[in-house]
Amino acid sequence: MRAMATNDILITDRLSVVFGGLTALSGVSVRVAEGEILSVIGPNGAGKTTFFNAITGTCKPSGGEVVLRGERITGMPPHEIARRGVARSFQNLKPFGEMSVMENVLVGREIHFRSGLLGAVLRSGAFRSDERAHMGRARDLVAFVGLERRRQTLARDLTYGEQKMLEIARALALEPRILLLDEPVAGMNPTETGFVMDLVQRVKEKGITVLIIEHDMKMVMGISERIYVLDHGELIAEGTPAEVRSNQQVIEAYLGGGKRAQAD
Repeated sequence: MRAMATNDILITDRLSVVFGGLTALSGVSVRVAEGEILSVIGPNGAGKTTFFNAITGTCKPSGGEVVLRGERITGMPPHEIARRGVARSFQNLKPFGEMSVMENVLVGREIHFRSGLLGAVLRSGAFRSDERAHMGRARDLVAFVGLERRRQTLARDLTYGEQKMLEIARALALEPRILLLDEPVAGMNPTETGFVMDLVQRVKEKGITVLIIEHDMKMVMGISERIYVLDHGELIAEGTPAEVRSNQQVIEAYLGGGKRAQAD
């Protein structure tokens, strides 16, 4: 494996994932510098979500390595990777519908609680003590993502866009060093997308590295410092937004001329 640069927070080295006989990722090597906003793009089925899953422990890599701040985390369970400072949002929103916005964010902070997730769900005495201790931080995060006026609203009663913001707040509640956002503006209107773009910049200003999967090219080109492009589970391009925009392989992949994966 190549030496890790002093400013690299995350490296994947020849990362591969095979499901049965299907190769979803093939030898993907990515370097993420601490404090940057980096995007991973590609056609539907290119392996982008599988890439996130392999980093966060949701699926076990078939080969290669994932290194976080110099430590090999390949194959660790998700909760151990989260404890090391990796948080993510998901395409498919998973709020606790019967809990308020504040309660959802407090559950997102369970990694810092003595009572654990079960205590949060059961609202045990230990959880209530944790809740009081962490209430201020949760309130700040709710305001940070624009949900201050909705903090007592049940998650099930939020709009789709508001639920996306709640998902980000819950991820930030872990106090991550690196935040992985899986299609954060999918299904959003231009105003909501603009808010998320501003939000990502503010996350960076807090010293958090941001790694994004996104199909909205206006957002990707507008906020990314560097971009990696996947097609059929393989890395086909990397560079600045200007370099990627003019790359012939990328153009062919998006126009249907490139190889296409069967799994994402």
